[in-house]
Amino acid sequence: MKKVTIYHNNRCSKSRQALSFLNECHADVEVVHYISDPISKESLHSLLKKLGYTAEQLLRKNEQVYKELIKGKSLSEESLIDLMLMHPKLIERPIVVSDNKAFVARPPELVKDFFK
Repeated sequence: MKKVTIYHNNRCSKSRQALSFLNECHADVEVVHYISDPISKESLHSLLKKLGYTAEQLLRKNEQVYKELIKGKSLSEESLIDLMLMHPKLIERPIVVSDNKAFVARPPELVKDFFK
């Protein structure tokens, strides 16, 4: 059984779909509710590395907080990470991690491809 972690927001339909697909694949799933149980800076750095993303690439640009605090500004990688930690809604979701690989499950059907 494949062990996976999903960084999950239950209020997001895409995140709920991805979690459902993980359960259908009979994965050993650890669910991280990163909105209510914030992740550490080290964890976010590790996620970015596994994803092969910059902080900018992991931002949800349609969020109001993005428009208020980030849009049109030239911010450093660490500043963006700090803002993501202060405002976890800025983090794209859902993120699925297994071993040293990670991906953003958008669309959620990517979870099924992961298990092929």
